[in-house]
Amino acid sequence: MSGLAASASAAPSLPSWSSLATSRFTPVAIAAPSFRTQACGLRCWIAAKLKLRKALKRHHGWQLQRNLDARGNDKVPDYLEPASQTEKRSHWNMHLAYDSGGEMANTSSDTLDSSTVHEISVPQGHIPSEISFAVQKEEYAVSRRHSNNEPSLCIAVIGATGELARTKVFPALFALYYSGFLPRNVGIFGYSRKKLTDESLRSIIEANLTCRVDHHENCDGKLSEFLKRTYYVDAGHDNKEGMVRLNSRMAQIENIGAANRIFYLAVPQEALLDVALPLADGAQTKQGWNRIIIEKPFGFTGLSSQQVTQSMLSRFDEKQIYRIDHLLGKDLIENLTVLRFSNLVFEPLWSRTYIRNVQVIFSEETSNEIQGRYFGNYGIIRDIVHSHILQTIALFAMEPPVSLDGEDIRDEKVKVLRSIRKVDLEDVVLGQLKDTSGKVDRYTKSMTPTYFAAAMYIDNARWDGVPFLIRTGMGLMTNRAEIRIQFRHVPGNIYRERFGHDIDLDTNELVLRDQPEEAILLKVNNKVPGLGLQLDASELNLLYRDRYNTEVVPDSYEHLLLDVLDGDSHLFMRSDELAAAWNVLTPIIHEIDQNRVAPELYEAGDRGPINAYYLAAKHGVRWDDDW
Repeated sequence: MSGLAASASAAPSLPSWSSLATSRFTPVAIAAPSFRTQACGLRCWIAAKLKLRKALKRHHGWQLQRNLDARGNDKVPDYLEPASQTEKRSHWNMHLAYDSGGEMANTSSDTLDSSTVHEISVPQGHIPSEISFAVQKEEYAVSRRHSNNEPSLCIAVIGATGELARTKVFPALFALYYSGFLPRNVGIFGYSRKKLTDESLRSIIEANLTCRVDHHENCDGKLSEFLKRTYYVDAGHDNKEGMVRLNSRMAQIENIGAANRIFYLAVPQEALLDVALPLADGAQTKQGWNRIIIEKPFGFTGLSSQQVTQSMLSRFDEKQIYRIDHLLGKDLIENLTVLRFSNLVFEPLWSRTYIRNVQVIFSEETSNEIQGRYFGNYGIIRDIVHSHILQTIALFAMEPPVSLDGEDIRDEKVKVLRSIRKVDLEDVVLGQLKDTSGKVDRYTKSMTPTYFAAAMYIDNARWDGVPFLIRTGMGLMTNRAEIRIQFRHVPGNIYRERFGHDIDLDTNELVLRDQPEEAILLKVNNKVPGLGLQLDASELNLLYRDRYNTEVVPDSYEHLLLDVLDGDSHLFMRSDELAAAWNVLTPIIHEIDQNRVAPELYEAGDRGPINAYYLAAKHGVRWDDDW
């Protein structure tokens, strides 16, 4: 036994596949082998090697590598160079003891006799050096792949058969996989209560997987690879047992080293805790980090949101939780901080001294999702305003953070949210899309708004007195997402008379637009060429389609999922941000419910409620006519 132990210490460390052996093989004293046992030992060893290879191929995500490295590196470490026959025999015996583990799983070490040990022993004279060296190289390649510094990654999509997962999450994961942002040893898991197999899930999601314009090279090959790495876990009727099965399935493809996991909870808010709490107890890895992605809306009221947050924080750390809003993954949002903090021309102007008002506009012309998303009592305030609009205002108005670290940025955002003045009911306009399907009862029984406009103020030194006008609605005349900054008039403007009766024509504007086409526009005044002095307001524009290849702009889900993978949290709401946002909206929601404020009806494809224009005029703001 001492001889075998010495052999083990001299050989390179080998991985232990728990799925292939349920108990550890313990070697015993080795007696002198006979010719019959020597021949049998070689035969048994070859059979064990073949069985190990077949088992590894069946083991999801583990494929044998005959080369030392996928990139063609054929350099062999010194300890794998041809050695003396004694060293070969010691290393060979160590392989036999290891490889026989799967076969000997049910054999106690106390009951092993000498004949059993003889059959796994190969004497010096019967080891072909070429076979030994080739096997050592192959084992080294496998052990190197599974013991390298790159941790494995498992991504579980909870609610895998839902529309969000099928049309957004899985396509975004595939795009990241194609681009090489996911590690080689990644596993994608779908989890739901439907009775499906791996192949069934692959068929479901394959219909929505496409390659972008810049992803056409080897698209079919990448798609096939991605689907082979996609697996399904049946949740059953009990999420506790389902999460245990998910954990077991993930463990089968993870390395023996570091293993990280991401859980995307694409489930309704009502089912969030039913999934998240069993996940915390039964599916988290202990070999790396765990990150949990939660979809909006984040609660129905401030109180319910607080209760959910407390339950989540009782099982997860704050840094593990990523509250995702896909609208925050747009380049418009990311460009807010870049434009302001990396350009000297804008930073000195970013205050009440030069800015007269700020308009945050978001509209969608489609109304297909309205019935399910808004007339389920959540409405546009909880779904769009609470997260997207308030987060946009916070990123726009925050003080310069200490660094680009996510926590530093979130520290500044929460200060803005806490500084927002209580919104008066008189400064709010509600609207509701008229029903054109003939189902009038659905609308008359619901007061849930599909349009919201309001004037907000931030009570701090930088923004005191500057109105932030927000306007968002569904079923309007166009898809539009922009931030419009109107600057103050030039004091004592000597060209004032040249603008005629409409003094607003000389107002400089900066527009950051995501829809209908991405652009940065700066409205300036200039002289019209020719005789005389005629002024004109024109735009200096940066159209993304002219400057960049907009066909390859990643989807917002790709952007945000990559941020989660990198641990970048600045576009995700922290618990204190969540509470601060609810503190802004809860009083006005309570007043609307108490006073039973009826929303103003508007036609599909219209500009929205007319009262929104009176609201803007009240605060000295002129809505842009392009709405």
